[in-house]
Amino acid sequence: MRIGVACDHGGFNLKEELAARLKMSGYEVVDFGADEMKPDDDYPDYVIPLARAIASGSVDRGIAVCGSGVGASVAANKVRRVRAALIHDCFSARQGVEDDNLNVICLGGRVIGVELAWVIVNTFLSSVFSGAERHVRRLAKVAAVWEDLR
Repeated sequence: MRIGVACDHGGFNLKEELAARLKMSGYEVVDFGADEMKPDDDYPDYVIPLARAIASGSVDRGIAVCGSGVGASVAANKVRRVRAALIHDCFSARQGVEDDNLNVICLGGRVIGVELAWVIVNTFLSSVFSGAERHVRRLAKVAAVWEDLR
């Protein structure tokens, strides 16, 4: 499984730690940056390319980290076919994938510790969309909003 990771300065340390652990666990990691700690960088510069990679299918799942995770979530959800959510617990990570076919999790590097983040990432990556009719129906309604915007 190819996992994309992205962050700004607020999520840099957490992204680096998670990327290293993912590689050690056998995942192929595609790092969209930031490549160094720069206090004046902007999360959209890294999260939008990650989201586009998710939408194109060049990566399977994504992890976006900023200070709170909120900005990363807002940015990722601007890209069609991306379903991103701010996640800080295992229940939401699992249910987000099973019910909502979540493909990007957003974490707050200033909010969550690395050990809990690692458990959440593993829950996210091991979860599978249920494909239940009611969930497919709901996701179709959400996807239709993009058509309304045309």
